[in-house]
Amino acid sequence: MFSVLFEKTAEKFIEKLKDKTLLKRILNKIDKLKENPFPTEAIKIEKYKKDKVFRVRVGDHRILYYIEPNKSLIVIINIDKRPRIY
Repeated sequence: MFSVLFEKTAEKFIEKLKDKTLLKRILNKIDKLKENPFPTEAIKIEKYKKDKVFRVRVGDHRILYYIEPNKSLIVIINIDKRPRIY
């Protein structure tokens, strides 16, 4: 099982989110990533700052993350709506 670390941009999004239903859905998706960091719906993002950045969808929102397998760590880079995330 992996542990999760939030970068500041992702942490700020979670703190400011007022829609509790969406918050629950996002946190559930992150919990599922802890068990399987490479779900079938995860897509590798090309041309991003870091080498291997993946994204998963939660409705109109995207969760961007990368994995440090030697530390069993998932780093959540950013969470936001599709037009603003890329």
